[in-house]
Amino acid sequence: MKNTNDKENFIALRAEGRSFADIADILKTSKPTLITWSKELSRDIQNARTLRMDELFEKYQVAKAKRVEAFGERLNAILAELDKRNLDEVPTAVLLGLALKYGESLKNEYEMLKLQGADLPMDWEGVGLVENKWTV
Repeated sequence: MKNTNDKENFIALRAEGRSFADIADILKTSKPTLITWSKELSRDIQNARTLRMDELFEKYQVAKAKRVEAFGERLNAILAELDKRNLDEVPTAVLLGLALKYGESLKNEYEMLKLQGADLPMDWEGVGLVENKWTV
């Protein structure tokens, strides 16, 4: 009989998306046993997958934040240099091209704000964001 550690490893491996054949080789367990565990532990596997996806999204957001910061810093440096340049000089065209490139890169990183509870009805007039122009 397999121990609890094997089942925990099974959950982790399934959450990673590993096949039953791969897991059978790793855990030295038959595929029918793994299929039984899969049914028995489906909620735990789904929770592990959700947590894994959350970790990946967090990692992605951190990387995205660093990219936005780097693009912004480069764009500021380019714009500062452009302010010093005579626009008739040839290198200015290169700097303008870079400014456009970095500006476009920043634009591509933009994401709409996703506030928690945004699907709930909100009285925007009450917070002063919307002016009531309807007459009764």
